[in-house]
Amino acid sequence: MTPSHQNRHRPHGSRRPRTPGALAAAALGALLLLTACGGAPDADGLTADAPLPTAVSAGTTLVIADQSEAQQVALKASGELSKLPFTAEFANFTGGPAILEAFRAGAADIASVGDTPPIQALVAGEDVPIVLAKQNDPAGTQLAVAPGKAIRKLADLRGAKIAYAEGTAQQVIVLRALAKAGLSTKDVELVRLQLGDFNDAVRTGQVDVAPLNEPRLTRFLAEAGPRGGGVIDPAETAGTSSGLNYLYARREALQDPAKAAAIRAYVDHYIRSQQWINDHPEDWVQQYYVANQGIGAADGKRIVDSLGPSTFPHLDAALVQRQQDTIDVIDRAGELPKRVRASDGFDLRFEQVAAETASAVGAGRERTGA
Repeated sequence: MTPSHQNRHRPHGSRRPRTPGALAAAALGALLLLTACGGAPDADGLTADAPLPTAVSAGTTLVIADQSEAQQVALKASGELSKLPFTAEFANFTGGPAILEAFRAGAADIASVGDTPPIQALVAGEDVPIVLAKQNDPAGTQLAVAPGKAIRKLADLRGAKIAYAEGTAQQVIVLRALAKAGLSTKDVELVRLQLGDFNDAVRTGQVDVAPLNEPRLTRFLAEAGPRGGGVIDPAETAGTSSGLNYLYARREALQDPAKAAAIRAYVDHYIRSQQWINDHPEDWVQQYYVANQGIGAADGKRIVDSLGPSTFPHLDAALVQRQQDTIDVIDRAGELPKRVRASDGFDLRFEQVAAETASAVGAGRERTGA
C-alpha cells in the first residue's frame, strides 16, 4: 500500500510533501494503533444519522486518495484548491485495492474510485460509505485486444487470457462481458494482475484482452495500434461498464466532527472542480492530459469527448439499486466471498450538499441513456 506520489496543500501556504516511505511508516503506525484500540469510534463521535456539521475547525487535515493525480489537478486548475477550508494532502494510488489498504491503516480519509471498490470494502467488513456519485459515458472504458489477436467480438473471448483485478471496476466489466457472450469464468483464463500492469500485459501479448479506461486506453492505442492492437467492437461491449465513479470516505473520519465538516466541504469543491472541467474542456486537456499525463492534445480531446460531461446522480434508492445490480453480477459469477447489501455502503446525508452545489454551479444530476 505505498502510494506513488503525495503532496500537501494548505490554505495559507505549503509544506514539503512526505515521501512514500514516510507515508507507509505513518500508515503502519496508524494500523497498529487501530488494532490496539480495536478500531472503536470515539464515544463523543458523530453517529451515522447525525446532521453533517458545516464548520471546519482550524488545523483540520484530510488525506485525499487520488489516482493519476486527477482530483488534485482538477482542483488546482479550477481554482478550488486554494478555497479548501482545510489542509489537503494528496496520496496517489493505482486501483481500489491499494486505496482500501490505506483506509484500513487510517492513512486516507476520502477517495475517488469506480463502482467496484466500495463493494470490496463491504465484503472486507470495512465501513467506507459512498458520499458522492459521478457519472460519465460508459464507453470511456473498452476491452483492449493485444496485437495479432483475432478477437473483435465477445464470442471470441472463449479461451482467451484476460487481465483481471479483483476489487476494481474492471473486474465487473469482464464479468458483464462474459455474461453477454454466454460464457463463464471457466471458459477463459483470468490472469490476475495489478491494475497498473494491464497496459504492458496487453501491449506485449502477455494477455489477449484487458479492460482499459482512460487515459490508459489512449496510451495503448497509440503504442499498440500501429502493430494491430485494437478493441472489441464497442457495440458488443455496450453496457459492460456503468460509467460510475464514487467518492467514498472512512467512517472514522465521518465520526470526527471536524473531518466530517471537511468532507462535506470537499464534496462541494469537488463538484465545482468537475463542473469547471465540463465548462472548460480545452483548458482541461492542456492542463491535465498534456501537461500532467504527457498525452498529445488531439488524444486528450478524444478522451474528453469519449467521457462526455460529468453529471452527479442523486444519492437515492435508484442509485443504491444500480450498485446492488453490480453486486449481483459479481455474486452470479461466484466471485463474491459473501453476500453484501449496497444500502450498507452509502451515506445519504450528502445528497443535500450535492443538490445545493449542483444547483449553484449548473451541474447536471442525470445522464440521458446512462
